[in-house]
Amino acid sequence: MFSFRGDAHKIYLHAKKSPGKVRSIGYLKETQEIQKFYQSLDSDTLQLIYYRMVKEKNGSGIIPIFATAIPWLLFLFSSHLQDFLFQSGSKNWVIFSFVYLTVLTISLVLHFREKAWAAFHTEIIQDILKERK
Repeated sequence: MFSFRGDAHKIYLHAKKSPGKVRSIGYLKETQEIQKFYQSLDSDTLQLIYYRMVKEKNGSGIIPIFATAIPWLLFLFSSHLQDFLFQSGSKNWVIFSFVYLTVLTISLVLHFREKAWAAFHTEIIQDILKERK
């Protein structure tokens, strides 16, 4: 079952397909394992982990800096770069563009995926800490 809608929609489709087996969905098993682990920790340790997760979730990280700084760096050296990339008959610009866009795309996907995982963990930790209070 292939979908571009993400995990939330995949879980919905699995649950809709077999409502009696919702707990056996792989995504939910993983979530339950993470939740059980966090529940096994004492509240003080869990609070410290939560603080680090919030930092991870709210931090900008190196990847967005990379994504915005590299074009400015290239702009600074644009005349030299243009001479190199567009010299007569050279395909250097194609190679450069492909490599740059590939690295940029992979970096941004990884960045947003990490932010999503941080948000996922912080929600689980918040729920456990609220239950304990």
